[in-house]
Amino acid sequence: MTASKAQPIGRDCIAVALDVSTLEEAKRLAGAVAPHVGVLKVGLELFVRYGTSAVEAIAPFGVPIFLDLKLHDIPETVGRSVASARDLGVRFLTIHASGGPAMLRAAANAAGDQLRLLGVTVLTSISPDDLRSIGVSAPVDEHARSLARACHDAGVTGLVTSALEAPVLRRELPSSFLVTPGIRPSGAARGDQSRVATPGDAVRAGADLLVVGRPIRDAADPAAAARAIADEVDAALAERA
Repeated sequence: MTASKAQPIGRDCIAVALDVSTLEEAKRLAGAVAPHVGVLKVGLELFVRYGTSAVEAIAPFGVPIFLDLKLHDIPETVGRSVASARDLGVRFLTIHASGGPAMLRAAANAAGDQLRLLGVTVLTSISPDDLRSIGVSAPVDEHARSLARACHDAGVTGLVTSALEAPVLRRELPSSFLVTPGIRPSGAARGDQSRVATPGDAVRAGADLLVVGRPIRDAADPAAAARAIADEVDAALAERA
């Protein structure tokens, strides 16, 4: 955050992943958490099953929508897909930073002023061993930095990164908008995530937006879980101010 920007409140920094199987479940979860969070995220599960209807079903809650499709294809296809997402009226859209400069530029050129692109660096489920198994010898943080720089150079100023890499990206690319998945409140199970952080630690690391899925979705009271995370984020923002 730059000094000229108003200090956000905790709820503004939370994107809830609507990772459920049906539109009815998605609307029920969205209705429970919408008063307590800043963004609602529609991911692959809902979009593959329902297409644009998934976005249209969530829009009435009046919360910005994050369409998490992690686009990765030839530049022409990605550019046209970004334009289609832009026309849906979503606020955020993910693309893979590893798609290369031409793909990233095509995406940036198609995004317009209202759609913020988010370049996915290294998924939070990926471990150093996973990278080595696909031929990437660089440490996770160096690989993330390289991909983040490629995004920045192509005009993609939003980045998806774990909280472990967020501090160095915040220092090196201070104007970037950092989105951090793999958020696990203290004591929560990691699940299939490899590189995780608590909400407070992610904010202190420099994250602007936290993606929270299972800790809210699977809670007995999702609204209460969202409020508790917002309170933790508020405390961390006060430390960072």
